[in-house]
Amino acid sequence: MTEPDLLDSSYYGDLFRLLAEMDQDIAGLYAEAGIEGVRTRFVGPLIELGRRGPLTIQELADARRVTHSAMSQTAAAMRKAGLVERADGTDGRTRRVRLTARSRELVLFLEAEWRATEATVRALDAELVYPLMRAVADVRAALATRPFAQRLRDNLPGRLP
Repeated sequence: MTEPDLLDSSYYGDLFRLLAEMDQDIAGLYAEAGIEGVRTRFVGPLIELGRRGPLTIQELADARRVTHSAMSQTAAAMRKAGLVERADGTDGRTRRVRLTARSRELVLFLEAEWRATEATVRALDAELVYPLMRAVADVRAALATRPFAQRLRDNLPGRLP
């Protein structure tokens, strides 16, 4: 008898799969539009660069509310896909990234897709008896009283190594 896959039996596994399926549907729009190399995680940073111009990795990370490390990895992947390139900072020490000519052409479509996704998710949420975003707010409120990290430690058997 084999042991069940921990990820498949995860309590939130269905939520993760649902979000991944929605993400795949968005990526499908890119494919229909003939857009290659754009991952859904690139859209926010690309729109940000389109609106604000060249930014440092830290400025992008702050704008997207992610860590410097996460944005650095995203920027590297976007650079590899030919969507961003390095741009010198104003003082010669600061490295910035900017849109390439190719990604500048895509920004209008990406902004339209972003707005369409927001409208679609809001409409879907309105169809639910208990809107998902209300559930998210309730989870955040509960975690404000006792953080997730503390709850995790309380449920971990024994001590950390």
